[in-house]
Amino acid sequence: MNINANKIGVSSAISFGILWIICSALVHFFPDPTMMITEYMLHADLSEIVWTLTFLSFSIGLLAWSTLAGISAWLIASIYNRL
Repeated sequence: MNINANKIGVSSAISFGILWIICSALVHFFPDPTMMITEYMLHADLSEIVWTLTFLSFSIGLLAWSTLAGISAWLIASIYNRL
């Protein structure tokens, strides 16, 4: 059974884009709770760090994460099909 690598890549890019938008909205509207959750997830004390969310950083992050997710999913599907 082959997986359509292009469809998996595009759907992953869209999915990560949606998750990035949700995450950015949470950081914008609820910065303290999001920082606390991030600290728990990373097992780190980030109390000295301040969120910096501008339209430019949001846009670059959206593009970078979506592109990386799409390429990664496409690569995984392509390797899977060759195995």
